This record gives sequence, C-alpha cells and structure tokens, in this order.
Amino acid sequence: MDSLGSYSRAIGRAIRLTGKRGLLVFLAFTSVIVFAGCDLSQFTTAEATTSRIVFSSLGDPKTFNPPLSQEYPNIFIYTFQGLVGLDGETGDIIPSQAESWDISEDGLTYTFTLREDARWSDGEPLTSDDVLFTYQDVLFNETIPDTSRDFFRIGEAGVFPIIEKIDDRRFRFLLPEPFAPFLLNTGVAQILPAHILAESVNETDGEGNPAFLSMWTTGTDPQAIVCNGPYRLKQYLPSQRIVFEKNPYYWQQDNQGNSQPYVEELVWQVIESTDNQLLQFRSGGLDVIGVAPDEFSLMKREEERGNFTIHEGGPAMSTTFMSFNMNKGSRNGKPLVDPIKSKWFNSVAFRQAVSYAIDRPTMINNIYQGLAEPQTSPLPMQSPFYASPEDGIPTYEYNLEKARKLLESDGFQYSPAGELQDAEGNRVRFTLITNSGNKIREGLGSQIKQDLSKIGIRVDFQPISFNALVTKLSDSLEWDAHIIGFTAGLEPHGGARIWFLDGSLHAFNQQPLVGQEPIEGWEAADWEKQISDIYVRAAQVVEPEERKALYFESQRLTQEYLPFIYLVNPLNIGAVRNTIENINYSGIVRPFALWNVQELQIAE
Repeated sequence: MDSLGSYSRAIGRAIRLTGKRGLLVFLAFTSVIVFAGCDLSQFTTAEATTSRIVFSSLGDPKTFNPPLSQEYPNIFIYTFQGLVGLDGETGDIIPSQAESWDISEDGLTYTFTLREDARWSDGEPLTSDDVLFTYQDVLFNETIPDTSRDFFRIGEAGVFPIIEKIDDRRFRFLLPEPFAPFLLNTGVAQILPAHILAESVNETDGEGNPAFLSMWTTGTDPQAIVCNGPYRLKQYLPSQRIVFEKNPYYWQQDNQGNSQPYVEELVWQVIESTDNQLLQFRSGGLDVIGVAPDEFSLMKREEERGNFTIHEGGPAMSTTFMSFNMNKGSRNGKPLVDPIKSKWFNSVAFRQAVSYAIDRPTMINNIYQGLAEPQTSPLPMQSPFYASPEDGIPTYEYNLEKARKLLESDGFQYSPAGELQDAEGNRVRFTLITNSGNKIREGLGSQIKQDLSKIGIRVDFQPISFNALVTKLSDSLEWDAHIIGFTAGLEPHGGARIWFLDGSLHAFNQQPLVGQEPIEGWEAADWEKQISDIYVRAAQVVEPEERKALYFESQRLTQEYLPFIYLVNPLNIGAVRNTIENINYSGIVRPFALWNVQELQIAE
C-alpha cells in the first residue's frame, strides 16, 4: 500500500480483465452499506410519481433505538443527526443540528448554539433540553449500553464532560482537560427527543433495567419513531424493506428557500445475497450499489446500456481482517474459549505465523481482481496519522518457511502426516466464521482455510447469518476466529471503542457490555494496555505532530502483536443511476454515494 497512485493504476488493469459475475464489498463492523433495489411493482400506481431512491442491505435492522445500535448499515444515517456533521468532499466539520460553536482559548469550554428552526419529526422544537437529556441521561448513563459513550471518556480516568444549559438554544460542555477529538465526536452522538424518551429512562422493568432498553424495537410502529434527520420512518416489513419518507420539519433549505431533501422517499430493501443485489441492479430496478472488484469490468462495460456511472472514491476507508478470540475469561465457570485453543490464540508467534501464511497477493489477484493493496494499518491511507510500511510498520509478506519456523520456535510440532500439533500433541484446529451472503468475505475465508492447511492447520470455515455473527462477537463471546471489518475515519480516536480495554468493540478480547453476564478471569496483555493508554494520551494532545508520533506507535504495536490480522484494502467503487442528480461521490464519508442525500434530485 505504497501510494494512492497504485490504486489508479489498478483501475486501468481491471478494465482489461474479463468480467465475471461477482461480489459486493461490505465494510465497517457490520459491512459497508451497499445499495440496490428490488422489484418496485409492489408500490401502488398512485405512488408512481413519488420520487425515491432504492438501496439494500444484507439483513434487517436490529433496533430503531440509536444508542442501542452496534451495526452498520443502520437506519439512523438518514433519520438522526448530532450537533455537527462531516463534509464528504473535504472531511471538514460542518454544522448540523447546531448552527455554530465557540471553543475557549484553553480548549476546555465548548459553547454551542442550536438552529432556531431545529424541529423533531413530530413538529416539536429541538432544544437544549434534548441535548442535555441525550448526554446526561442516556450517553453518560452507565446502565444504558450506548456504544458512543467511549468517544466521550476523557483522560486516564475516563471522565465525562459536564454539560450546562444556557437557554433553550445554547449550552456548554466543560471538559476536565483538553480533548482533541471532542468537536468531531459531537457528531457521533445522535440527539434524542426528551419529550418522547425521558420517562423511559427513569422507569425500570421487572429486572431493574431502564425501560429505555425496550423502547423503539423493530416491533415498534415505524411512524411512532420521532427523529431529527432528513427522513423519518414510514413502513417496515421484516425481511423485505424499510421505507423512509421526507421529514417535513427538517431544517435544511437551498439558496432559493426550498426545503430539503428533495427526494420524497428512500427504500431500504433486504436482499440477503450480494449476488442477488447485483442482479437486481443490472435488471434496472436499482438505484445505487457498491461495486466489488470482480464486478468492475462487467459493470464498466454496462455503464451506457444500464444508464449508470461508476464512481471511484480511492482506497476504502475500512479494514478487513481475521482475528482470534484472545479472551481468557469464563462465564459461570465455563471458559469462553477452549483453554487449549486459547493458549494458541494468545501466542504472538502463532498469530504472526498465521499472518505470514496468508497469501495476500493471491487474494488481491483472485478475489479483488487486482483492485486492492495489502493492508497494514487500522487507519486509512487518507488519514494524516496513517503510518505506512516505509515508516517502520511491521509487515507480513507471504512466507510459509517463516511461518513454520515461528511455530516450531514456539513449541509447536508436526506429525508424520504434516499436521500441526501443539507441545502437548493437540491437533491445531479451529473454527473460522464470517457473515454469510457476503461473497468477498466467504472467498477470503475459503482461501485462508486453504492457505493455513499448507502449514498444517485445520480450519473449519463456517459462514453464518449476520445477526448470529454480531451476537457471538458482542454477546455470547463464544467463538474461535472470525473475518469482519471496521470502518475507519480520518480521526484515529474514532477507533477508541476498539482499542480501549473496556471498549464496546474491543472484539478480540471483549469485556461484557451493560446488562450482560459478568466474566470471571478477564485479563489484558501488556501491549493491549499500551495501545489503550496511547489512545488516551493522543486525545489529550492538541499538537498534530505529537499526536502523529503517538498514533504511529499504536500502529506499530497493532502490527507487531496482531490482535487483528489485516488482509487487503480494496478500492471504494460504487455505481449510481444517472437519473439521480447532484451525486458527489465521497471517499471519506458514508454512505459514499448518498452522504449529501438532502441535495440529491431525481431527473424528470
């Protein structure tokens, strides 16, 4: 991954490839959002004049309650907003529900002013009371498992800022110390309606949990969900679709005073196979879709006939990796991981050997059709804090001999049949899972199974449903190894909940989340603590070069100790129907084709 230019050259190579029907790339903790649409005959003739954009996901949403969501894609991209947003072209912080802000010279006080015309989708005004409720009663409430909480833990003690109301439109945050990513993070916390949800936070169920935890499930009437984004929910048919309708109270207007968004409806189709998503797009009933590398040549040839344009956003802002479960803890006396396997998984030499044994060049050529580069960092290349191999970051070129020597030096041995055994004679065998329907990940898993067999390791590869995968990784914590991805950002602190020891996405050694059964015997390695400490210190530093040095060290540690074995970084490519106007495809803000959905229009 030596330069952005290599990706442009890869595009040229791919055009010369013979296209074969392929697969969508899915990124982030759950997969990157992809867009497609199903047969639109289900919509009535009366609705035929309604402007709409149709996109898709592999699965249904798990909740309609923003703080309880851990997956991407989710409905909140279109229905809820925080105080600030990001410009998908420049990456700059821009106003959202707050029209302005002021930062004190010492960096400890942030004063915000809400928009005068900020409204909820039921017409009620959005005020400072809603902001205080969101932060004080929900985000900073340890009884509610809000995954955004990690973004606001400040300093080594993880102290939350104090928030004070000035008047209905103004409020201030008081920080205990400088915290570089604070302004950006106020865009992560989606503002919630106090007039709808406040009572549920104070009430408890029969087990003493806040009633808030059972609010706004996917069984809730979609039209009862009160939001502040450009769209609100209209209809949900499980395993079929979600329909969003324009929020009539949304604040944004164009220069002529016309209300935005212009498009009246968005339709999220549930299509559980990337192959079927591609077929739906090619059939002409879809609007936007992510283009996988092995689809690129085929799709490029069909641009004119299919009346769509392929957009390229540079290297994907994501990571794709394999990870072992290094959790040494137990629940009710039962180890989360078989102790025999746990010993392997917690061996640095074992993880490094596995990384050396993975044939990334073949992955790039066969699965990604040349449209990818080896990945060596949790940060995207576009980040000013990214450290490349040229900066001294360890890499693992394909080398079976190195892999075998590492294993043997760590006490592993080979049977006469060439099977890898540990020092006690146990056959090295584990189960590798990923989400089914994502053909790219299924392809990666199949190759990893084959690659590791060359060093005597038996891999049982099992694609499972996306929801089952999320449950294993975040709830039961009973798994051996997996392939998933996280979406990165320009600001490294966005990954804090991955690297903090108690982070909600510390997947390779997860602690229980709020409301889950406790774990006995959980422990963290020294290098794991070092990375967590770096993320605390780097947030305290305002000077960019000092922050850069800290994040360089964190990237070195992640590559040396390999909690995540990074695989490859593909290009971010999408296809968009030419009937959608004002597309400004982003390479840095999701959803890449629809990040500026308020400004999009459908050609007449």
